[in-house]
Formats: sequence, structure tokens, C-alpha cells
Amino acid sequence: MEHIDIAYPTPAWGRGGVVAIGNFDGVHRGHQTLLHLAAKEAQQRGAPFGVVTFEPHPRTVFMPKQPVFRITPPELKSCILAACGVDFLVSLTFDRAFAKKPAEDFVIDELVGRLAVSHVVTGYDFHFGHGRRGSPEMMRSLGERFGFAVTIVEQVTDDSGLAPYSSSAIREALRQGDMAVAAEQLGYWWSVIGTVGHGDRFGRKIGFATINVSMNNGGAPRSGIYAMRVRKTEGDRRMWPGAGYVGKRPTLGEGPLVLEVHLLGFSGNLYGHKLMVEFIDFIRDDRAFATTDALRDQIGRDCREVERRFKALTSHDSVSAFPIGRAQIEGRL
Repeated sequence: MEHIDIAYPTPAWGRGGVVAIGNFDGVHRGHQTLLHLAAKEAQQRGAPFGVVTFEPHPRTVFMPKQPVFRITPPELKSCILAACGVDFLVSLTFDRAFAKKPAEDFVIDELVGRLAVSHVVTGYDFHFGHGRRGSPEMMRSLGERFGFAVTIVEQVTDDSGLAPYSSSAIREALRQGDMAVAAEQLGYWWSVIGTVGHGDRFGRKIGFATINVSMNNGGAPRSGIYAMRVRKTEGDRRMWPGAGYVGKRPTLGEGPLVLEVHLLGFSGNLYGHKLMVEFIDFIRDDRAFATTDALRDQIGRDCREVERRFKALTSHDSVSAFPIGRAQIEGRL
């Protein structure tokens, strides 16, 4: 997938394409339906398939003191879009000046002028331009005026037809530690991509060395212990199961939020490596322990429970059963 730099004119190969427009935080199964329709249209037209999205998240601009919990920050979102077969990605800078642009100007400047789109695919609830005055109906009208087709995708639900796929529902599932519900909505295990940094080596001192991975999502899942899968995103791309922890380490006196993982069956040095961490299952809530020995004993039990959970994992629980296979995502990292 190519990233089109908005600081320069769009290359000829990126013009005339079919584009899906939206924030796509999570790239969940509702988003995937929209992307599938855009990809199919692009294939029929023999045109490139692109995505137009916005960074940072609009809520971050308007409510900077209440940052949104990003399900898929830009790097992970890019990987998953690539796994969906997107040919090119345009990330428009969303700031207060951009937010003041009239809806019609957005279409004229970005879709017609920058990309010369042949077809636009958006969701039923996509609004754009100053005051969110741009609507799906306006997009259709502007398409007729400027010569591009428009497809509006209605709300996508699960097989029951009752539960819509939504980023809000996924965030709530993550806050509750319900990783199965999050995975069902997403179509893949919720993941974090981060670089391994140095910690205080407390885990090593008590016999359970951990890797410390940066987590800059603007929010966090439920604090506690998880069954996780960790793998490199470069080189041999090896993967290890792990007992992971998200929290503020109350036993040590409360500190900043951390993501630490004790890798099962691993020995070596991963400092500076970029890793993908998949959250597979929630094990228990975070809590403070009276002594280091009590904490050490509990970590041992946690590791045994993580091993048990992985042994119980069946092919039906694997992301390969979902629309986006994990192997597809890995191939784009």
C-alpha cells in the first residue's frame, strides 16, 4: 500500500480511483464491509482502490484534555488497511482550520482536485465539512455535479441483525476486558504495536523478566493480566505466547500506565525491537500484593493459567475465522 503525501501533487496512478472515506478507527467488520464494496467497485472499473482518512482523530482536536481511546493508532490502522487490499492511503491533517472548511470545498479540493475520484464509498453516518453539514445526500448531489459515483453503505450488523459493529462498542468491550467480543467486532485480536524499552527490571529481580512496550492509544483496556501473543514485526517474525500486564503497578506504589509481558519459553534481548502484542484473553483484575513473595507466587499461577488458555484455544477462536486473517495483517508489517 502506498501513502500519498498531501504535501505534493497526487501521482497520476493515484487519480481516478475508487475511494472509501472515513476515520476507520478500529477498521472493524462494519468498516471492512465498506472497504470490500469499494475494492469490488475498483476491480470492476480497473481503477486504484484508496482510502481517505483523517489524522489526528477529530475528537483529539476539539477535546484535547479528553483524548479518545484509539483502537487503531495510525501505524496499526495502516497495516490493517493494507491487509484489506487498499492500494493507497491519504491521511488528511485534521486541525481547526480544516474543520472550518465548507463541505462543498472539501469535496472540490480533496476528492475532485487532489484525487479526481471516479467513485466514493462512505458510511450512512459520514458527515463532513464545517459544522458537519456535509451529509451522504450532499455527497450524492456533489457526485452528480462533479462526475463521480457515490455508494452509501447502511449500518452493518452481526448475523442476528441486532448488534451493529461500532468503534464505541469495541472500546467498551476493551474497557471491560471482554477480548472475545472485541475480536468478534474487529475481525482480529485487538493489538498494540510498540517498541520495547527499558524498565526498572523489577520482573527480572523476582524471576519473571518482562518486555516493556510503549502503548500510546490515548486510553487503555481493563487493568489486569492477559493471555497475549507477541511477535516481531521484522526479521524472522517469531511469535511467543505471554502473560501480559496492563496497569499502574499498585504493589510498587502506583505509577504511570505500563504494558509488560512475560514471554513464555523465551530467552534473549528484544530492546529496541518493534513488536505486535495481541490481547487474546483476560485472566484477572489488577490488585496490590502485601509482599513481593505473594506477587511472585501469583505471577506463577498467572503463567500457568495463560498456558491453559492457549491450550484451550481452538481454530474457532482464531482470527483466521474472521474476514481479515492474521496472516494477511502480518504480511503488511
